[in-house]
Amino acid sequence: MNILSPFTALCSVGFFARLSYALARSPVLPLFALYLGAGPEAIGFAVGISTVTGIFFKLPSGAISDVIGRKRTMLVGLFVFAVMPFTYLLVKDYQALIVIRFIHGLATAIYGPVSMAVVADIAGGKKGEMLSWFSSVTIIGNLLGAPLGGFILNSANNGHPVLSDFHNAYLISGFAGMMSLLLGIGVLKGQNSTGEARTLKEIYGRFVSGIKEVIRDKRVLITSNMEGLQNMTVGALEAFLPIYAVKVAGLNEFQAGLLWGVQVVITILSKPLMGRISDRYGRKPLITAGMILCALSFGAVPLLRDFYLLAFAAVLFGLGEAFVTSSSAALVADICKEKHFGTAMGTFGTLFDIGHASGPILAGLLIARFDYLYSFWIMAAILLLSVPVFITGVKANTA
Repeated sequence: MNILSPFTALCSVGFFARLSYALARSPVLPLFALYLGAGPEAIGFAVGISTVTGIFFKLPSGAISDVIGRKRTMLVGLFVFAVMPFTYLLVKDYQALIVIRFIHGLATAIYGPVSMAVVADIAGGKKGEMLSWFSSVTIIGNLLGAPLGGFILNSANNGHPVLSDFHNAYLISGFAGMMSLLLGIGVLKGQNSTGEARTLKEIYGRFVSGIKEVIRDKRVLITSNMEGLQNMTVGALEAFLPIYAVKVAGLNEFQAGLLWGVQVVITILSKPLMGRISDRYGRKPLITAGMILCALSFGAVPLLRDFYLLAFAAVLFGLGEAFVTSSSAALVADICKEKHFGTAMGTFGTLFDIGHASGPILAGLLIARFDYLYSFWIMAAILLLSVPVFITGVKANTA
């Protein structure tokens, strides 16, 4: 019970934070950019700029939390979640939107790795299970945010939103962000707010040494890259599975949406169980099996046209994703010293974001050069080739 209460509160914080961020992102953000007169390339840049923020700031944010304490760092992230949605009310042009999106990206860049480090701090021997539960709850927040934003815009002015409708969406996003901040203040008030280092020189020294210690450990980098590569195929499916389903397989838009929804739901439902299994029987077998399962199901997609067969491939991919994601972050935490959990999760999050951002780009380049079959097979081969590197590079005593 000493773990359950703060952990449940952390899950609630994560739910409202991710709900707020997702509501501000899709479909509200691209439609807002379109309303401001942005073209396709500019809209894509507006959507992707916050991921760039994560690539640059997740590692230093996690490292800072190791030095000055989780409470201070996490509250900074929650403060960004709470405040930034309201700044969209001031946006009058595309340039201002880009600046605000980049700053808003600091919310997940700071909060993401630090919240995972907090969970790892309290999880003890249940890191796989508890990190998986935490991740599943935050994914639910993400899933609810998008349709809520769409409902707000679609229910106004017969589906033709005006500026005030976008403002309403961002106001609700801000309310959810404020809820996450208030809950965060409550759950973190009993935690130690400072690290051991007191002077600026000591703080900087611990910050640098923590980063060096983590990034020099090839086991951390290899394990983090497993989820990064797996997330590369997630990003590719997110971008191109709907297009493939409609344009190639001849399915309708609703069926295309169901395919993606099936994969996400399977991942959410499976992760906690897979996390518990990884706690009991080891991380490496699940990560290995998950990478293989993702590669095979991903490579099978361009061979299929039938909705039910594609749905079965989506189920297998969702299971493979659950295998990998339930164990990779926990394995990184197992490898690292407790004082460097934040830095480790920052490294993990950075490679995760790089993988997610590169997936649609790589898939798009390959599809433009070849076709879906060879493009998907090339990316599936990358996953399969990473498996022996992981097996040999991460020793058994860390699994």
